[in-house]
Amino acid sequence: MGGFFGAVSDRDVALDVFFGTDYHSHLGTRRGGMVLFDKKEGFQRQIHNIENTPFRTKFERDLADFRGHAGLGCISDSDPQPLLVRSHLGLYAIVTVGIINNTDELVKTYLSDKGQQFLTLSSGRVNVTELTAALINQENDLVSGILHAQEVIDGSMTILILTEEGELIAARDSMGRLPVLIGQREDGYCVSFESFAYHKLDYQDAYELGPREIVRLNAKGFQTLSPAGKQMKICAFLWTYYGYPNSNYEGVNVELMRYRNGAIMARDEAERGGVPEVDFVAGVPDSGVPHAMGYANHSGKPLARPFVKYTPTWPRSFMPEDQQVRSRVARMKQIPVPELIEGKKLLFVDDSIVRGTQLRETVDFLYSTGAAEVHMRSACPPIMYPCRYLNFSRGNSAMDLLARRMVQELEGNEGQKHLEEYADSRTERGKCLLHEICAQFGFDSLSYQSLDGLLEAIGLDRDKVCTYCWTGKE
Repeated sequence: MGGFFGAVSDRDVALDVFFGTDYHSHLGTRRGGMVLFDKKEGFQRQIHNIENTPFRTKFERDLADFRGHAGLGCISDSDPQPLLVRSHLGLYAIVTVGIINNTDELVKTYLSDKGQQFLTLSSGRVNVTELTAALINQENDLVSGILHAQEVIDGSMTILILTEEGELIAARDSMGRLPVLIGQREDGYCVSFESFAYHKLDYQDAYELGPREIVRLNAKGFQTLSPAGKQMKICAFLWTYYGYPNSNYEGVNVELMRYRNGAIMARDEAERGGVPEVDFVAGVPDSGVPHAMGYANHSGKPLARPFVKYTPTWPRSFMPEDQQVRSRVARMKQIPVPELIEGKKLLFVDDSIVRGTQLRETVDFLYSTGAAEVHMRSACPPIMYPCRYLNFSRGNSAMDLLARRMVQELEGNEGQKHLEEYADSRTERGKCLLHEICAQFGFDSLSYQSLDGLLEAIGLDRDKVCTYCWTGKE
């Protein structure tokens, strides 16, 4: 996915941008970038590959060369950024987070004007941030350009710009699928995805942008340049998986939502006939743990940690790029506590089941360590559709998703017409899906959180929450 952090002040903000960006490292694993603006030295920029080395390690050596009263940084799971752009709108730095589904169409339209061109990545793809900047530059000012870009982009685009006047312009995507928050301290302001990132830097909560809203920030304050829209579809997966425990989105804390979510799962399972008799409830580390805590507390089953993750050398489970190497890394990270596994009946709660690759490794690992039974619970419904907005899964095909593959195996193309039924465990097709996954993975039982239960745990108006990956509905 990705995230960004920007700061503007009467003092040097290089350290704020460095630490604030580093605190978004849980949102992406491919590229990191920083750019500072100083009135005397102009823009200073650096981009590094962070697939095998954390952001902090790569950028520490650059800090001596960074200085300025305004700056921004980004963690990107897609293309290298921030970019420096010179156009009739002036010189500015830009970072984006989102997806453009109609890239070819937009590029073709832009290239229809002779003399226009794009740099391309080695794959031949156009950098999404460069394309966004090109769309912005079609208008006569940055605000009009941002609105134009968001209107013509099929997908989602959240934007942060640093101008040569030393100001920041932040634009939340048109449906508010991602959060954008402003922090304040006596000597300046910051803009961030994650509130805890600026709390650690002594900023206080000041403002949360609405969907489609555009705000300008300088050392003296912030001003809305374009008002918020009325519709919002914030991503539910922020609470389920992506969000850091102490993050708050639309006033809802991530950790508390996960406790509630686990408790609702246990409540609903008890109403359907009872929670399995197990020795321990456990969470698949790390984000599955709070869901499991809620499940255990409500069900009255003991909570334990039958295995832990060894993270000093491989801190993030979804890197590196190669699936075979990634699977081996996932297995190497799982360190068992045999005394809590051998002969024990275990119920695990994971944040989600996406492709199922690492889940298979986990189940095999538990049985090989002597588990008597392994029951699995997913803290969200079966994922049936690749995300069109935030790129939370690297897979581009629906058949990369475990639930969709199982449906295809069970009923072929006919099954693809009945995905809503397969996603509901109360239906015959839903029960069949659970049975087939249990059979292939060796679970003693499997259950998914219902969509109603998930939305209850979040607590927002369901019309304001994006559930596309589960329902396929906009």
